[in-house]
Amino acid sequence: MEQIQKKKLLIVDDSAFMRKLITDFFADSKLIEVVGIARNGKDAIQKIKSLQPDVVTMDVEMPVMNGLDALKEIMAKTPVAIVMLSSTTQKGTESTLLAMEYGAVDFVAKPSGTISLDLHKIKEELVVKVENAANVSITKMKRPQLVTEKSFIFSEVSKATKPSIPITSKRQNWNKQKKKMVLIGTSTGGPRALQEVITKLPKNIQAPVLIVQHMPAGFTKSLAVRLNQLSEIEVKEAENGDILRNGYAYIAPGGYHLRLNKMGNDYTIVLDNIEPPRAGHRPSVDVLFEDNSRYNDFDKIAVIMTGMGSDGSSGLRKLGESGNVVAIAESANTCIVYGMPKAAIETNLVNEVVDLENITQAILQYLP
Repeated sequence: MEQIQKKKLLIVDDSAFMRKLITDFFADSKLIEVVGIARNGKDAIQKIKSLQPDVVTMDVEMPVMNGLDALKEIMAKTPVAIVMLSSTTQKGTESTLLAMEYGAVDFVAKPSGTISLDLHKIKEELVVKVENAANVSITKMKRPQLVTEKSFIFSEVSKATKPSIPITSKRQNWNKQKKKMVLIGTSTGGPRALQEVITKLPKNIQAPVLIVQHMPAGFTKSLAVRLNQLSEIEVKEAENGDILRNGYAYIAPGGYHLRLNKMGNDYTIVLDNIEPPRAGHRPSVDVLFEDNSRYNDFDKIAVIMTGMGSDGSSGLRKLGESGNVVAIAESANTCIVYGMPKAAIETNLVNEVVDLENITQAILQYLP
């Protein structure tokens, strides 16, 4: 039987204890081989040149050169798949989002600070994310052109001249005048994908936007703040009792499923931490979609973007069973991980398969 060639891993952390723990995590791996360690960002840059790893785990907070500065230089000169290890402090969550923006594939939150004696709690998560990152095409991690301020003006000309979009089975019975809801689900690579899509939505968009991004508590708050700074629409982390409004995007908080409750003519957000995670995820895209399938007085535009696994596919089936829905999936061309969109497409319920840069226009063409 042909032996699988292991992918090479470099571990970057200023703590000898953490380096040893992470090395031990991969001792029995059939897919990953630890080829070296580095003590800080500067050391990492040199080791990447000499060892040419396929994947790197990188601590955010380190002396001499921190993980963010190292990441920027590495992605500019010797691009490689990088998984960040981050603390859950406000500064840590903000740094993690910047790392995603600069080209990191994924991140893992340390369970208890810079030196986590209980790092074993995230062993399985870290191993899976490193294994997946090792197979990511680095060309897809190129930093996108970023919108840098909220004064960005959505051009009516660009709205009118849509780029060509590959269409599988465009809806013929779509009534643009009926109330609309936009539902977005994403995971690995999601923060950068969301930045590409959400920052292009016009302030006067005639629908609320509900978002599930697989992230732990704390990180979703920083994601909402970051996207709000860059977008014309208002972006916030969803709170219990929020009334859905057009021109607002609501991001499900880490640790909570996002549901709705109808009150008169309004819909309010209900956060649910009672139902267990679905396939390891809370929030879950499936729960978001399934919950929305209960209401038929608005049409849904369901969007599934980059991510591991198949979250969203069973929810898409539920949406399709009741009410009017258009489903849009990110194409394999631009996905960091082509898991969730692929699973969605395999349901045969996806109407459009679209490159990331065209997803906003694909959404807008179905809105008033």
